[in-house]
Amino acid sequence: MAANRGQGGIQQLLAAEQEAQHIVNAARAAKMARLKQAKEEAEKEIAEYRAQVERDFQRKVAESSGDSGANVKRLEKETETKISQLKTETEKISYDVVQMILKHVTTVKN
Repeated sequence: MAANRGQGGIQQLLAAEQEAQHIVNAARAAKMARLKQAKEEAEKEIAEYRAQVERDFQRKVAESSGDSGANVKRLEKETETKISQLKTETEKISYDVVQMILKHVTTVKN
């Protein structure tokens, strides 16, 4: 009988060990499922964030491209104004410059 009791106790221990192993395996599986779900949610959030940043970037590019035409027109106007000013100044001093050059060219030094 003592052998039966000892045998029964061993069987209970083995059964308890198997049950504990099942519990541990279930916990591991649940943990892996939670990790997988968290990873998927994080990837989704990252994709949404990237899409938002890309939309913001495209909007800013579109805005700056629209301004680019205005900037080109403004720069062309400024350039034309500057060229006009330089032509006016050139016309004012061209006679004096020509006279100065002629004076230096025709003056003979010994």
